[in-house]
Amino acid sequence: MNYVGIDIAKQTHYASIMNSDGEILVEPFSFPNDLAGFQKLLKHLSTFAKEDVLIGMESTAHYAENLTSFLFTRGFNICIINPIQTSTLRRSNIRKTKTDSVDTYLIIKALSLNHYRLFTERDYDSLQLKNLCRFRQKLMKARTKVKIQLVTYVDLLFPELQYFFKSGIHGKACYELLKTQPNPDRIAKMHLTRLTNLLSKSSMGHFKQSHAVQLKELASQSVGIKNDTLSLQILQSIQQIEMYTAQLAEVEASIHKIMDKMDSVIKTIPGIGILNGAMIIGEIGDISRFEKPCQLLAYAGLDPSVYQSGNFNASRTRMSKRGSKLLRYALINAAWQTTLVNKTFKDYYDLKVSQGRRHYNALGHVAHKLVRVIHKMMTDNVEFNLA
Repeated sequence: MNYVGIDIAKQTHYASIMNSDGEILVEPFSFPNDLAGFQKLLKHLSTFAKEDVLIGMESTAHYAENLTSFLFTRGFNICIINPIQTSTLRRSNIRKTKTDSVDTYLIIKALSLNHYRLFTERDYDSLQLKNLCRFRQKLMKARTKVKIQLVTYVDLLFPELQYFFKSGIHGKACYELLKTQPNPDRIAKMHLTRLTNLLSKSSMGHFKQSHAVQLKELASQSVGIKNDTLSLQILQSIQQIEMYTAQLAEVEASIHKIMDKMDSVIKTIPGIGILNGAMIIGEIGDISRFEKPCQLLAYAGLDPSVYQSGNFNASRTRMSKRGSKLLRYALINAAWQTTLVNKTFKDYYDLKVSQGRRHYNALGHVAHKLVRVIHKMMTDNVEFNLA
């Protein structure tokens, strides 16, 4: 077996090749993080049969993803090394040397000691899910921020509008109205038939002519600020919201496609939908990384924090919240959804509430139970069968 150790960096990577007898076949060399650099690496690898090559890389944020995808799609065996393992090997040396060249040898040493896991097709799909789900969260936060800004602008320009749209201003009918006439004076001057048709069409027939009359009356008596710049801000805010909504639809379609391909057993858990399941799978990745459910809980930051001083040990503490924020959000959300559709989880939730736990505290306990179920299901690849 020939081992390839690659030290990952943002712009320039280092690699070396060694056989199982410890003979250095290729001295450490650098190659840039671009196509020319990747081709340089392939040239060094071309002298060996792919099945006799084991490539190891540290898990270093997103910097290794390009190279991992490049090599994996070309049929190479990729191994992801935990940086803690190479750090431990580095400390075992008498001289604590830290260079990119030395790190390639440490990665190879970790490979030779079987301190690795193979990168699989499922890892590739999970990585895509993680990136998509995190990007989706960013889009949702950006859209929410613009929605809050839009409420502020409407409160200044046409504060009475919130009383007309009982479900809030973030609806299709309200958006169409403000895009057409983002000013109460213009709404008041609109022809009744035109306004009625606009409201009726955008609300799927919910608003009638009587509503249009009421809206014109509100607009004519509005105490909002007469400012054309607010109208411009409202118009562009709505355009941004619609853009984010369209982007979210595209991202979610891609997530659905990957989830259908993976056909994970997590989808069999009542209450866990495609998007929630995708967030959980994407953040967990390879379930074999977690030997016990408690390790997965700690990774999500759902493990209880410890508070001890002298002879005092706190009997009740908050969750540590040190881990994957998105995974923690997905598990808490999944815990609530499962209590709504599954009697076992509902009874457990009610038990915790009866013991004096508050809503989110009780959900945290349900999430602990759910994590144990998810860990067993994904480890054994069995479908949900909890009564």
